[in-house]
Amino acid sequence: MKIDPNSSADLSVQIAQSIKDAIISGALIVDERLPSESELSEQFQVSRSTVREALKRLAAQSLIRTQRGASGGAFVNRLSFEDAYSQQITTSTLLLSMNAVSFDTACEARYALERACAPLSAARRSADHLATMRTEIFRQGQPGLTDVAFCASDVAFHRALVDGAGNPVLSYQLAGAVEAMQPLMNMITFTARDREVITGLHTRIADAIEAGNGGAATAGLQDLENETRKLASDVFAARAHK
Repeated sequence: MKIDPNSSADLSVQIAQSIKDAIISGALIVDERLPSESELSEQFQVSRSTVREALKRLAAQSLIRTQRGASGGAFVNRLSFEDAYSQQITTSTLLLSMNAVSFDTACEARYALERACAPLSAARRSADHLATMRTEIFRQGQPGLTDVAFCASDVAFHRALVDGAGNPVLSYQLAGAVEAMQPLMNMITFTARDREVITGLHTRIADAIEAGNGGAATAGLQDLENETRKLASDVFAARAHK
């Protein structure tokens, strides 16, 4: 593990990156104890406070954990997909907002990814995944449900569909698509959408998933995308005439 003392980058950032690279490459394995602060300080030729800051950065990313006591120290952590969801969602949200990604681009990506999950979910979903989808459909049909609550239910429905694919890598990759893109799309279309139409499409998709019919689930998602695009087009057209 090395750093470049001539680089303008913060030394603690360089040290954190060097250790992170060692973890990614397998030079440091899960549950392996890192050298002590004094040993790292000597290795990188920096102060212990700089090393301590680097370790804080790694801990904030859940890449390491610290233990106290005689056998304590800093250890390589086992990062779960669930632990990384929030980072994926935050990053996706920032990318969409900071780069002014168009509605059509976000919509295309979000539904293309989810349609890839539909056949797997139809084949692998658990009773709990299906129960969640049915519960959210019921909630979406309740009178007096606020727009915010409807949007949250919408996200929960689609997360259950994605998680039903039984593939943690897909669930992780789609966390940003569903939990970052979907709320942004909902914010644009919620004023124009017919909830009965949306819940009807959700019911079609859930029925297909329950029947193990991946093709029908994919078709339902395509129709939902078409409805979403139509709603957005109506909203943008109305805004243009104001």
